[in-house]
Amino acid sequence: MQTTQTLSAHQRYERCIEASKRIRWDIDRDVIQGREFDFDYKFLPDGLSLINELAFLNPKQKSFISQVQGRTYANMFGLVERFIGAKMLEVSRDHWLGDQAALEAIVRFTDEELKHQELFRRIEKLTADRMPSGYRFDIAPNDVASFVLGKSTWAVLALTCHIELFTQTHYRASIAADQGLSPLYKDVFLFHWKEESQHAIIDELEWVREDGKVTAEARDAAVDDLIALVGGVDGIVQAQAKSDAAYFLDKIGVAASDVRATQVNHTMLKAYRWQFIVSGVMEPRFQKILKGLINEAQMARILTALAPLTYAVPVPVKEPEMAMS
Repeated sequence: MQTTQTLSAHQRYERCIEASKRIRWDIDRDVIQGREFDFDYKFLPDGLSLINELAFLNPKQKSFISQVQGRTYANMFGLVERFIGAKMLEVSRDHWLGDQAALEAIVRFTDEELKHQELFRRIEKLTADRMPSGYRFDIAPNDVASFVLGKSTWAVLALTCHIELFTQTHYRASIAADQGLSPLYKDVFLFHWKEESQHAIIDELEWVREDGKVTAEARDAAVDDLIALVGGVDGIVQAQAKSDAAYFLDKIGVAASDVRATQVNHTMLKAYRWQFIVSGVMEPRFQKILKGLINEAQMARILTALAPLTYAVPVPVKEPEMAMS
């Protein structure tokens, strides 16, 4: 029996095609099914929202902050999938007159990314219809895509692989097992995960293929591009965390000068840095691929750039102590 390690690139693309055909889903028929979000439930699990670090919130407030974060979580995926789809269409050119399995796998990938963008637009509308007014997500997908696509293909594929690997980790480690989440919200990320599983494989194949084309000097410059892209992501999450914290605090009636507001702002930013940057950097598969492509000095540059963000990991939840008999 062949393992992933013994399969050729061509065979791995073929497997992605087979999986794409098998799990193909429709937004209305399979995901939404005429449902609305149940706001008696949380959206994001505690391991992503970090709401356990805000002990002063009551259960209703904890549920609401998870819904605010969950709305942004969905919007962020709609945002990044704009540049991911565009880049994959671009790299497909290398396969036009070559490996047709690779070409079909990438065409399916981009078709699915377009569907995902539509899904997340639908999710935003469904949440906007039920949540209090005042929420803002003013980040323009085309502006972000223009910035990202201005960097080297190596760096863009590295960032894309990072994103699509952490979507896998988030679903498997946190979302799937949490029975306290909105059933519709959970289904959105179940179906998203099913297709992103294949996308992460294609990301890796294309990133490694691109690495084989670049010179040592170009790779070194691409590492700087990757650092700049992560900085760009951090700029986005800083702005959105500030906006979401202000929205949440306004709706629960806490003044910006209140010490609790400082804690909410800190935790919101920490949660978003964990969700969109640090959890992906810590993902073992991403680390293995990255370390296989760059040298120690380049890795040191990346780690230095990431150092200010490494605090953004969940505080372990203490198990209740057993009473002594």
